[in-house]
Amino acid sequence: MNTKLSILFFVKRTKTNSIGLLPIFIRVTVSGARIEFSTKRFTTSEKWSIEGNRMKGTSAESKATNSYLDTLKAKVYDYQQQLIREDELVNAENMRNKIMGIEKRSHMLIGIFKQHNEELKALVGREFATATYTRYETSLKHTIDFLQWKYKVSDIDIRKINHETITSYEFYLKSVRKCNQNTTAKYIKNFGKIIRICLANGWIERDPFINYKCKIVEVERAFLSQDEIETMFNKVLATDRLNQVKDIFLFSCFTGLAYADVKKLSRKNIGFGVDGEKWIFINRTKTDTRSNIPILPIASFLLEKYENHPQVINEERLLPILSNQKMNSYLKEIADACGITKELTFHIARHTFATTVTLSNGVPIESVSKMLGHKNIKTTQHYAKILDLKVSDDMKILKEKFGVGNQLGIKKSAG
Repeated sequence: MNTKLSILFFVKRTKTNSIGLLPIFIRVTVSGARIEFSTKRFTTSEKWSIEGNRMKGTSAESKATNSYLDTLKAKVYDYQQQLIREDELVNAENMRNKIMGIEKRSHMLIGIFKQHNEELKALVGREFATATYTRYETSLKHTIDFLQWKYKVSDIDIRKINHETITSYEFYLKSVRKCNQNTTAKYIKNFGKIIRICLANGWIERDPFINYKCKIVEVERAFLSQDEIETMFNKVLATDRLNQVKDIFLFSCFTGLAYADVKKLSRKNIGFGVDGEKWIFINRTKTDTRSNIPILPIASFLLEKYENHPQVINEERLLPILSNQKMNSYLKEIADACGITKELTFHIARHTFATTVTLSNGVPIESVSKMLGHKNIKTTQHYAKILDLKVSDDMKILKEKFGVGNQLGIKKSAG
C-alpha cells in the first residue's frame, strides 16, 4: 500500500515567547492524518518565508536553522523507511512514536500463549474440559519448537507474524511433527485463537490469517455393526475387569455418551421424560450443551447390573468406569476376543450409537443430533453420509415398488 506523506515547516504566531520570537513547528501529514511538533528553533515573522517554509536570507543564523530543518526533514523520511523495513504500518501514530523516540511496546507470542493457557486451566471443570487445556498445552509446545526450528529464537514479537509464518508452521507440523491434515488444522486453529486475542487487544493491526485456509479432510468414522454389537454383548470374557469394560462400552453404544460424560454420570442425571419413562439428562463435558436421552432397555439393564458395585456406591456414580487410557487398552483385548478387526476406542461407542443404533433404525437425524448434544446438525450429518447399509435398505423398498418395468410403462426392446 502506498502511503502519502508530506512535511511542512511553519511558525506559530499564537505562541510567541517572552522576547517576541516565534517557534518553528513541523507538520507531518500521513494519509490525511496530521501530527505537529516543535523543532525547538525560533525566528521572527520578518525572517520567515511562508512560501519557502524556511528562513529568509543567507545569514549564518538562517543557514544554520535551514540546515537543521533539512536534517529534521530527512530524519522523518528515514523514519518512514524504518517502519517499512520493520513491516510496520506507516501511519500517524507510528510516525509520532518514531519522531518522539517512543518505542512501541512489544507483545511476545509465547508469553501471550502461556497466559491464555493459564487462564484456560483456571476454568477447567467450569467452562473447559481437561482435554481442551491439554490440547492447548501441546499446541504451545509445538509453537515453541517451531520458533526454534524456523527462526532459532525462543519467542517472537507478534508484529513479526505474517502469512509466511503461518504457512511455515503448517509445513513444520506436517513434515517435522508428522501430523496428518486434520491434526495440523487443529493446531493451526489453536494458534489462530491466540492471534485473534492479539487483534482484539489492538496489539496487531493486520490479521496474518487473511487469505489463509487449512482444510479439514473428512474421514470415515469407525462404528460397530449390529452383528458386532451382538457378538460383544453375548461374549463372556476371561476376567471381571474385561467384562466390566465391555459393559460400559456397550452402555455408551446405547446412549451415545462420550467417556467424560459416562464417567460423571450419577443418579441426579436420571429423571422421567415427557413419555413418563426414565431418561438421562446431562450437559456434555466438552461443549456444555444439553443431552436428553431416553434410556433403552439394554442401557437400563447395564445400569441395574452395577448398581451395587463398590465403586459405584463409594463414588456415587452409576458405573464403575476406569481411566480412558485403561479403557482403551482393555478394548483392544476385547476386540481380539470378539473377533472384531476394527481398532476399538471408547469413542467408537458414540459413533455406533449415532449410526447402527439410531440412524440405521430410522431415528430422524434431528432427534439423533439432539441426543448427541451437537450444536450444529452438520456434525450429525457426517454419520449419515457413511450409512451405505441404510441406503441399501431404503433402496430395496424402492426396488420392490418399481420392480416390474411395465409399471413405469417401460417395454423391453425386441432386438
